[in-house]
Amino acid sequence: MDSTVGAPQGVIPPHLLKGQKALVTGANSGIGKATAIGLGKAGADVVVNYVADRDSAEEVVREIASYGVRAAAYEADVSQEDQVVAMVDRMVKEFGTIDIMVANAGLQRDAPFTEMTLAQWQKVLDVNLTGQFLCAREATKEFMRRGVVPEVSCAAGKIICMSSVHQIIPWAGHVNYASSKGGVQMMMETLAQELAPHRIRVNAVAPGAIKTPINRDAWDTPQAREDLLKLIPYNRIGEPDDIAHAVVGLCSDLMDYVVGATLYVDGGMTLFPGFATGG
Repeated sequence: MDSTVGAPQGVIPPHLLKGQKALVTGANSGIGKATAIGLGKAGADVVVNYVADRDSAEEVVREIASYGVRAAAYEADVSQEDQVVAMVDRMVKEFGTIDIMVANAGLQRDAPFTEMTLAQWQKVLDVNLTGQFLCAREATKEFMRRGVVPEVSCAAGKIICMSSVHQIIPWAGHVNYASSKGGVQMMMETLAQELAPHRIRVNAVAPGAIKTPINRDAWDTPQAREDLLKLIPYNRIGEPDDIAHAVVGLCSDLMDYVVGATLYVDGGMTLFPGFATGG
């Protein structure tokens, strides 16, 4: 049975990110929503990016604003260069700058390998990998232009790439998704190496099984939940707040010396649980 003991109960310090400006892509639902709200709780002003369902995005904005910070919803398809450029430019004009980019937007187009179409392959790579590249690139331009503002943060900027345990765990039937996340890992590490001398910190968060709409079939029935928990040594399925807490921590000056790291938030899924009894 999925234990609720140990589910995320922590209180985010309300001044941890005070004065910082954050943009979270794909933030109108799931992990992106929880992350945007978590950043707001930590004192950051937040732009909620979405590509569809403006009403949900505006609901997230209202919740973030209830914590006494500024929030706004921006529509943009992260796979489209002109839209990403316009989104970041608008944020800099309206919010003054950007300190945190959380490249979270992602999707799945699952199919057996021999049945996967080029369109399914390309769409996932366009959003999950190229979208992160474009968002990181545009944010970095502003980080470099502005530089470090010591009273705001030790770093000139922070980029969080939302990856997945499937950057290292193969996933049959999801070759496009797993390939995109493997690409995210190497992109993040390469950017971290290149940008660290500019005091720009690039890291990744790699969720395991999290209760979000994108993977509802994996946890929404007793049998599915039982099967999934066999892969999670910690014996509970993750919540979106688990990821939000990780992102907030990585964006704070408490983690200023963490550069080019992937934080796996997976209850131990990457520990090869099938070998716990000797294989």
